[in-house]
Amino acid sequence: MTLLPRDPEAPGTWQGSLPVASRYTYGLAGERFFRALKDDGVILGSRCGRCGITYVPARQFCERCFDELQDWHDVGTRGEVHAFTRLYVNLDGSPREEPELIAFVRIADGGLMHRLGELDPEAVQIGMAVEAVLKPASERKGSILDIEHFRPTKA
Repeated sequence: MTLLPRDPEAPGTWQGSLPVASRYTYGLAGERFFRALKDDGVILGSRCGRCGITYVPARQFCERCFDELQDWHDVGTRGEVHAFTRLYVNLDGSPREEPELIAFVRIADGGLMHRLGELDPEAVQIGMAVEAVLKPASERKGSILDIEHFRPTKA
């Protein structure tokens, strides 16, 4: 292998830390989805008329046929546990006193990853019906955390 000589015009290296500030934007569909969650306390889905798929969270374009999605509607706050895990360790590596439950909650043809609450960690199961517990309207900020958790539905 032959190494090429270093280009004297190439940028040098930076020693130390470089402060970088960025802001993630939701995009058009995400903005509409999170504004509805914040302002109206509803979960929006968008339906593709061609493919018959209802996306949750709502999207601007169909992922299969690329049609623009214009049929947006409230899909409700109920879903079912499609997959879950129990977390026994905090982000800093310390053990948790009680396990935290994280689940993929299927709503329509999509769903949301979120916490489960108000249940015994050993009682959670695939297919369990759950409903979103929203923060009070005055505390919502327009993020997924406007949903406090999902809990088992009451019969």
